[in-house]
Amino acid sequence: MTTNEVLNDIKRLKTLADTGLLYATNEYDRDRYIELQDISYRLLSNLSGSTEEELRASFAPVKEYPTPKVDVRGLVIRGDGKILMVKESADGKWALPGGWADIGYSPKESIIKECKEEAGIDVVPERLLAVYDKKMHPHPPEQYYIYKIAILCRATSFELNKGFDVLDVGYFDISNLPELSEDRNLKSQIEMLYQKALSSDTEAYCD
Repeated sequence: MTTNEVLNDIKRLKTLADTGLLYATNEYDRDRYIELQDISYRLLSNLSGSTEEELRASFAPVKEYPTPKVDVRGLVIRGDGKILMVKESADGKWALPGGWADIGYSPKESIIKECKEEAGIDVVPERLLAVYDKKMHPHPPEQYYIYKIAILCRATSFELNKGFDVLDVGYFDISNLPELSEDRNLKSQIEMLYQKALSSDTEAYCD
């Protein structure tokens, strides 16, 4: 069993415990779910190297049924075929512009906002390219359960202006990508999105 498979089992265990605590109707059940929750944090701590206290602090209190977090990314292709990327502050590596979907914003509205904030350009979202389940791809281990939405976007302004929350912004050839922030995107994913964007295949990929 791989590390990611173990991590997915731990996340599933934590989700079952969190959900059980939401709907428990007696103290016996609550005690059992609290014990399962403690076990999940202990296992996650052993796997990640973070303390149980740090992990507990990183998760918002569960007040409703747990669901995956959603990451929205935009593929912007310039006229010469190069793709827009931003250098992430978190790790100094490169990713397609985007981030967590904000409450109150649709996926299209989210990527319009992210491209403006991170790269300073205006875009028009054109079509959905892919919906990835992060567990299905060889990303580094991650404590959250994440879906990733990729949207093809057309730029309507062209002067790049680096946002405050990224280190740099630029266009890159698909055959010469910079060092990637693999928490956010993989080379195989970017290549797939690029090929789908240029092909006549308009059906979105979905895990």
